[in-house]
Amino acid sequence: MTRYLAVEWAPDNIRVNSIAPWYVRTPLTEPVLADPAFYDRVITATPMGRVGNPEEIAAAAAFFCMPAASYITGQTITADGGFTAQGLV
Repeated sequence: MTRYLAVEWAPDNIRVNSIAPWYVRTPLTEPVLADPAFYDRVITATPMGRVGNPEEIAAAAAFFCMPAASYITGQTITADGGFTAQGLV
């Protein structure tokens, strides 16, 4: 959808980008991450060895709003601590 809308709206100077996070510590994920076995699986699967925090995702969103990103559209920032870099998905 990100790429489709980016192409569709580019003539109107509207940029469309997205962020694909892995596990981020929020009130929504806290009950799941509270399970020690599950948390250990997530941490083991994440090369950076931790879950993300909301500020890190917000920083990615802020980047898309900066003048430095004015020629970027149709892109996804994967904020996952290196999980997808392993080629597992």
